[in-house]
Amino acid sequence: MKVDTFVQILGSDFYTGVPDSQLKALCNYLMQKYGIDPKHHIIAANEGNCTALAAGYHLATGKVPVVYMQNSGEGNIINPVASLLNDKVYAIPVIFVVGWRGEPGIHDEPQHIYQGEVTLKLLEDMDIAYFVLGKDTTEEELSARMKEFTDILSTGKDVAFVIRKGALTDAPLVEYKNDNNMIREEIIRHIVNVTGEDPVISTTGKASRELFEIREANNQSHKYDFLTVGSMGHSSSIALGVALNKPSERIWCIDGDGAALMHMGSMAVIGTNKPDNLIHIVINNGAHETVGGMPTVASNIDMVSIAKACGYPNAVSVSSFEKLDVELDKAKNKKELCFIEVKCSIGAREDLGRPTTSALENKQNFMDYLQTL
Repeated sequence: MKVDTFVQILGSDFYTGVPDSQLKALCNYLMQKYGIDPKHHIIAANEGNCTALAAGYHLATGKVPVVYMQNSGEGNIINPVASLLNDKVYAIPVIFVVGWRGEPGIHDEPQHIYQGEVTLKLLEDMDIAYFVLGKDTTEEELSARMKEFTDILSTGKDVAFVIRKGALTDAPLVEYKNDNNMIREEIIRHIVNVTGEDPVISTTGKASRELFEIREANNQSHKYDFLTVGSMGHSSSIALGVALNKPSERIWCIDGDGAALMHMGSMAVIGTNKPDNLIHIVINNGAHETVGGMPTVASNIDMVSIAKACGYPNAVSVSSFEKLDVELDKAKNKKELCFIEVKCSIGAREDLGRPTTSALENKQNFMDYLQTL
């Protein structure tokens, strides 16, 4: 179904969400039509954030908003759906548009498999009526279901459209870029040159894929790395847990701006605990690049000041490889919590692969290595 037809049938003029590659057609449509516009379209930090924002929109306008997300974000909406939107509480109607990664029978990455299995069940548990949109769904079928959903929404209940792979088509072409020069894969290569045999926890998306391929190219073991292939926004907390329990080892976290924003409260916990062996690196390209390149707000905020306010004693921002190498070397040899923001361009190799080891193998190899330290 053409994405503009889908949007017309939904009939809302306010969208907020976290981008998803399965919803790239919708994301690009919204970016082309509205860009980032507080009246019509806001990319938020996480899906719970979107849901509360949508609730505020409804309270102010009386109209029905749309929240879009990957199905991995269902966990983030459970609290506001159950304790804010639900018709037994404030009865706030919202249309959810959910990209169905890991749909049973469709090959996908390991982090999506279980989430795909429970996608519809979680909607049922949250008392959200849903309709699955596939490649063969007709305009008439969608219109009929939207008519039914309009009645449901009028009672203060919520509804969802679950989008199968390839169901939305005719995405407009939108170019996402910034003025930064450093390429993320090369940034990670510089980091690896300094970490040596130190444990590394890397965030979800292309960063972990690039780290894996760099180890392959260097003929290095993957035992040094924990690849957080899912659970976006939590790699820094994983790194904190490791750092606190391996106090004599330098622990490195390779994070992304979208991930850091998604659960920024973790920085306050890290800064308060001040593990003197943790180095937190945020590679900031101001984009949700792994799922298409849609912008985050990280280009408009001062990550260094945030880190310092959270209690990081050392926080710097770099935009060149020369400065990056200097700060990595300082962090390696400083016995104190460090934060390094690295300004990064948008883009990755077309032939970038994926880890060839399973998530369970990655975990076991990493744990076995930690036991030797």
